[in-house]
Amino acid sequence: MKNEDFILSGIVSTGINLNPIGVCMGPMYKGKGIMFDMDNTLLKSNIDFQAMKSEIASFLKNNGLVPNDFVCQPYTASMLIEYVKKKGVSHALFEEMMNIAVHHEVLGMESAGLEPGATELLKDFYAQFVLVIVTNNSYQAAKQALEQTRIIQYFDFIVGREQMEAMKPSPSGYHAAKQHFPHIKEWISVGDSWIDGQASKEAGIPFISYGNISDLMEEKGIQPIAHIDHLLKLRELI
Repeated sequence: MKNEDFILSGIVSTGINLNPIGVCMGPMYKGKGIMFDMDNTLLKSNIDFQAMKSEIASFLKNNGLVPNDFVCQPYTASMLIEYVKKKGVSHALFEEMMNIAVHHEVLGMESAGLEPGATELLKDFYAQFVLVIVTNNSYQAAKQALEQTRIIQYFDFIVGREQMEAMKPSPSGYHAAKQHFPHIKEWISVGDSWIDGQASKEAGIPFISYGNISDLMEEKGIQPIAHIDHLLKLRELI
């Protein structure tokens, strides 16, 4: 099997990795897996989520998909999308709404950087664990950012929102990854947001929170098994 990217059902898998001495370290040779959120967990993206949410909210109101007095404050942009999706929306309007999100995501990824220690951690982990990205971003934006920051080669699987039945806090993306690697029985999830924790909880995956501790974690009843303020501290926990 060639060491090259290939597409399976619209989800990226990066095939077989070789460790520095050329020994095959493909996914089937690994016994444990780690699912990473992308934005503000591995990447320092510049996506203006508030601007994205505001533009999507205006679009929904202007097209009569929510009432003008609809309170958007409790929602993230992804939650607004899921709300309208469940309520029912035409294909044309849904695509137009998603194009708003993609525009903001791609724009924000143009100058994306990495969280401290990200490359070192992934170099250390990729020969030991199946590594997966699960992101509410579009696949297009995720792939662009991972290529630009030169870490895409460390991942065995990338799940964007197009490959989910519903976005986080739904566990759909985590289920997709688990189904793709049925031989992996032990998973850990790492993310910076309560939606990562909620999705992990519903998928039955232990969750480690990263970065600033959000009040929403506690408000939403999310109880991480651990918290780290630097990615390299993950090595001490796994």
